[in-house]
Amino acid sequence: MTGAQAANTVCLAAARHRVLAQVGWDVEEAGLVGAPPIRVVVNGERHATVDRSLRLLGLGASAVEAVTTDGNGAIDLEALAGVLASRGTGPTIVCLQAGNVNTGAIDPLRASCEIAHDHGAWVHVDGAFGLWAAASPTTRHLVEGLERADSWGTDGHKWLNVPYDAGYAFCAHPDAHAAAMAYTAAYLVGREAASLRSPGDYVPESSRRARGMATWAAIRQLGRSGVADLVYRCCALARRFASRLASVDGIEVGNDVVLNQVLVRFGGDDEETDRVVEAVQRSGECWMGSTTWQGRRYMRISVSSWRTTEHDVDRAVDAIVVASRS
Repeated sequence: MTGAQAANTVCLAAARHRVLAQVGWDVEEAGLVGAPPIRVVVNGERHATVDRSLRLLGLGASAVEAVTTDGNGAIDLEALAGVLASRGTGPTIVCLQAGNVNTGAIDPLRASCEIAHDHGAWVHVDGAFGLWAAASPTTRHLVEGLERADSWGTDGHKWLNVPYDAGYAFCAHPDAHAAAMAYTAAYLVGREAASLRSPGDYVPESSRRARGMATWAAIRQLGRSGVADLVYRCCALARRFASRLASVDGIEVGNDVVLNQVLVRFGGDDEETDRVVEAVQRSGECWMGSTTWQGRRYMRISVSSWRTTEHDVDRAVDAIVVASRS
């Protein structure tokens, strides 16, 4: 895939096919005009790519039913059950999240999947970066129950540190996956052989470069232990950021550090936070972006580079403190 956006879109296309097929509607043949409506129940703090995928698939914003979250951005199980029970049965897709883009929060996957499946829903997990928690023994428990989902989407350019344009879609129902994506043409040969798996039947592009090579090379070089160590170190460095910054007067850490994301606020003020972010960027010592979370402005620190060290974190913290006092 070209990234997590494409991975989410492919997985949700497979979901669209499956939930409509279960009520006797062939969406690839008949389209969506006149089709039974699809409910899409989502984490209230989902990434914007989920909404974009739904638009691209013709489901639209009106299909979305957002579920409230806890204070760190993970879906509320009682609220999820309530939303799903609020209407009768019908084609339903539930979108969960592994790695809130601001806080790193991960939805309780096992319990969420059980609730969703009890209502006959397809469960998709947007794990653009948080899915990599499964690679490390220290964070694997955070994605417990992931295997119960029907599809996952994730990305390689973040934690695996491969170039952009490397995303991955995983689907537990290859028949639905292929039905949503496959095509044929008279000049294409080999696809008629049932024993052959054609990669083009599982992606949206007809022509694409060998994106898998960069991923293969990274995993081959790092190995299982190397990927696990990369995830562990980034999480540890994020905690170091949070611990050091929280000890400074006038600096507030706004989230529970679950993975590698840290939100920082200055002087309890939006304008002051934006000023500090700009000053840090101008300093050239490090680059931190800004974000709005739960109506408040924050500096957003995301640690994912294999090159980042404790010394880098300490230098960055010193630059942030200097900027906050200038």
